[in-house]
Amino acid sequence: MMKFKPNQTRTYDGEGFKKRAACLCFRNELEDEVLLVSSSRHPDQWIVPGGGLEPEEEPCGAAVREVYEEAGVKGKLGRLLGVFEQNQDRKHRTYVFVLTVTETLEDWEDSVNIGRKREWFTVEEAIKVLQCHKPFHAEYLKRLRPACSPNNVLSPEECPLESGAG
Repeated sequence: MMKFKPNQTRTYDGEGFKKRAACLCFRNELEDEVLLVSSSRHPDQWIVPGGGLEPEEEPCGAAVREVYEEAGVKGKLGRLLGVFEQNQDRKHRTYVFVLTVTETLEDWEDSVNIGRKREWFTVEEAIKVLQCHKPFHAEYLKRLRPACSPNNVLSPEECPLESGAG
């Protein structure tokens, strides 16, 4: 299904990267459950809500707007997790923020217009789900806890967020 976008204007930075913004939407400050939305192109696949910046729009404003449109949530915008560059298939530079959800709408723009769905996942489940079809989005979640990545050798006690202890 094609997604209708009333504003087709794309914005690029000085290096030719398409400017994008996204939010990892968490159920609470623990950041252990993240909200994913179904893809508009592939409704059976999950993605992190985000999209292109409109002209004169700041990344934080675009991130909040995109999660409102795509996921139907509002919340408290937190830290900038990082700026992620994708070079392989598309030149994207995505500003990824953390957002703590405070309000969930019953019906929202993309649910009504294109039947988009949303679902809560544990961070670990979300990484697995995203790894298959959107490995770039999985990288956002991996950045959350760099000290707890599988490549680092830390005991569960040293990684209280990862192990559920604390």
